[in-house]
Formats: sequence, structure tokens, C-alpha cells
Amino acid sequence: MTTADDYETYVAEAQQATMKGWDFSWLNGRADGGGPSWDYEQRARVLLSRARSLLDIDTGGGEFLAALTLLPPRSVATEYWVPNLRLARQRLSPLGVEVHQASGSNLPPGPFDLVLNRHGVLDAAGIRTALAPGGRLLTQQVGSRNQLELNEPLGIPAPADPDSWTLDVAVRALEGAGLRVATAREEMSPYTFHDIGAVIFQLRAIPWQFPGFEPSEHESALRRLDRRIRIAGGFTVRDHRFLIEAQAGRWSAVEPGRAAVDVPPGRCPH
Repeated sequence: MTTADDYETYVAEAQQATMKGWDFSWLNGRADGGGPSWDYEQRARVLLSRARSLLDIDTGGGEFLAALTLLPPRSVATEYWVPNLRLARQRLSPLGVEVHQASGSNLPPGPFDLVLNRHGVLDAAGIRTALAPGGRLLTQQVGSRNQLELNEPLGIPAPADPDSWTLDVAVRALEGAGLRVATAREEMSPYTFHDIGAVIFQLRAIPWQFPGFEPSEHESALRRLDRRIRIAGGFTVRDHRFLIEAQAGRWSAVEPGRAAVDVPPGRCPH
């Protein structure tokens, strides 16, 4: 059974934890959720089997792309943050993947048969330019309503309008750039933290949502949340995710999918 003194231990562990690339494995056993109803990786593998060229936008440390294996003859990845860029080059260069420091509309020259974008910057015009005629985009995005339940108890304002980045907003941008949306799905999925250390690690890992976060500046609120977690056995937030598959130019018959919005109780990926 935990005691009040455990708060300091949890804080120290979370502050000392290191995160390489886009790896949340430190949270294993300390936080959990079931993931969304779709399988982004499985769909990426299907599309890769038909592609001769690939662009992976905001690859992080290259962990996801390296796990896909059997990459097309021309495979390119982008990453802007320098620590991740180094990791991505170390991991992906031996696989024959070109890794460029780029973000947003500043993408390597195409055309590409397939563009993957998992939680990266989604610049519709840049992606449309990068895609070959008939090329596909597969993207999973973190929406602007993501984990807002954490902001409230800590007294940290939401970083943006909760409606600023949703499925509808992204679909309109892609269609406005000339892409045909084949599949569009959105879910709000529960994700549960089982100790305050997991909360603090998460706050550190996504600084764009909690700018300038320092545990010492929010100690009173964090201790209240710590007591709440111990009494309830966890603290549940909602992850906001949406999935889009779209096609450029020379449209072929759209594969089974639906341009609809799903918001079931869902599950959350990490």
C-alpha cells in the first residue's frame, strides 16, 4: 500500500526517466488503454505492399517505420527535432531509408506512392505535392481534445481551442488541397494513469500541451491528484485520435472504408 512519502518517489522516478525517440514504454504497467478500434500499423503494411516509394512524415526516432520492414525501394523519412533526427538516422539508415530534417510543407521532393503520417504535422498542400497521381496518404492524428482532463485539475489552460484540430477540420483541409478522402474515423478513447509518476512522465513527454511544466510549480495540484489516484485506483482521461486515408489524382476505385465520424467509448493507443 502506498504512503504519502511515495509521492516524492514517484516524482523523482518520472523526472529521471529518459525518453528516446517516441517511446512511451516507461509507462508500461503504470498506465493503460486498449487502443482505437482501427489498426494503423496493419493498414500501413497493406499499403506498403503495393508501394514503390514511401515518405514517412515526422518519424520520431524511426521506431515505427523500422518495425514495418520490407520497405519500398525508395523510402524517405522526415524528422525535425534534432535528438530524434539522430536516433532516426542511426536506426533507419542501415535499412536504406533517407532521413531528412524537415517538417510541415518543407518535404523532400516526390513523387511518392505512399505517405505515412502518424501523429505528425499534417500539411495538406505539402502532402498533395508530394504524392504521385493515385498515391495514398494514411495518417493517424492526435486531436485538439486530447487528454484535456489533465489540464483542468492542474490549472493549466488548454493549449488551443478544443475544436481547432478535429477530423472535420483535417478532412476539409485535405479535400481543399485536392485529395479524395476514402476513410475518415474519429474516437475519444479512455486512458488510465495508475500512479502520479505516470502522469508526470506524460506531462513531460507532450510539452506542447503543458508548456513549461515543472512539478514543483504544481505540487499542490499534483498531490491532490495523487490522493485521488490512490483512492480511486487510477485517473482516466480521454485520448482524441482520428484516422484518414486519402488519394491523390487519377482516382481508382475506393477500397472499403467510410467517410464517417465514429465516437464510441473506444480505447486509447500509446
